[in-house]
Amino acid sequence: MGFFDGLLGGRAADFDSGNASTNAIELTRRHQTVSLTRQGAATGNLRVNLSWRMRTSDFDGGRTSLLRHPFKALKPPEIIGHGQSMVDVDLDLGCLYELTDGTKGVVQPLGGYLGDVNAPPYIKLSGDDRFGSGSGETMYVNLDHRDDLKRMLVFVYIYDQTPAFDRTHAVVTLYPSNGPRIEIGLDERHPQARSCAVVMIENIKDELIVRREVKFVYGFQGELDRLYGWGLQWGRGYKTKADR
Repeated sequence: MGFFDGLLGGRAADFDSGNASTNAIELTRRHQTVSLTRQGAATGNLRVNLSWRMRTSDFDGGRTSLLRHPFKALKPPEIIGHGQSMVDVDLDLGCLYELTDGTKGVVQPLGGYLGDVNAPPYIKLSGDDRFGSGSGETMYVNLDHRDDLKRMLVFVYIYDQTPAFDRTHAVVTLYPSNGPRIEIGLDERHPQARSCAVVMIENIKDELIVRREVKFVYGFQGELDRLYGWGLQWGRGYKTKADR
């Protein structure tokens, strides 16, 4: 069983989901930001979803397969669903938050620190999906309390001690209550990274700005904290059976 940085505590709450839209905005290096306020999407519950799939190149024999079937090199890499019978890669969704009153903290699966959507921090993690199912992991942000939210850093990390971002195709998707969904792909190859800061949501002069980050680090939440100057105290932690 692997280990990583964590805080203990947290409580559960009920929540509602926003409506999914059929079109999408993809945040890239060239197009890094989008304003939820200007799109009329700064109210209701913002749904943040993490989904991932494993690349078949890790399971089809690699170079041996290409030698037997050379024309496979001409085909795009196939992506398949990740099952427990394959490599045990456990991606987790989390969020560092800072409220306008100065309160700082984290929402993540470790320790059942799942947050609350109707009370501070107005962020709720719905659960922990260990194997990247179709629904993935989902977090809700109550934007009706946007005046209480200063900044939120959505991040992804690998639970066990085996870095595998290079073997997964992960996508974080934001579903506002109104307007197009926002997609951030984690397609960069960083085989030794264990965590990735994906997207920052900031309240800047009463405007909610979503900014692509996609910064991979070799440590866990504590290293992301130092990178973005959150200033929390971190310790080592383990997942319990209830967190899996």
